[in-house]
Amino acid sequence: MTASTIVSGANMVALGVLMGVFAKMYSKTKAQLPLGMIFFAGLLFLHNVIGVYAYFTMMELYAAALLPYMLAVHVAELAGILIFLRITMQ
Repeated sequence: MTASTIVSGANMVALGVLMGVFAKMYSKTKAQLPLGMIFFAGLLFLHNVIGVYAYFTMMELYAAALLPYMLAVHVAELAGILIFLRITMQ
């Protein structure tokens, strides 16, 4: 549970940076795509905020067998976000 919370926090930091990159793109180009990407990244950010909140408030309700799968989902999400951020910043 702690590891999932830490990875979710890292996701939120990476998504914040990604939203900043897209905001900079939008300010330079006024294109529609960066606005859509900011919205998409914002929804992923909200997903992580809700997940962290749920971990802290409902920790006793999660089955121990479920925790490795939840961690794997958050790690895969972080990997995807970091790859996307790397590609975007080139």
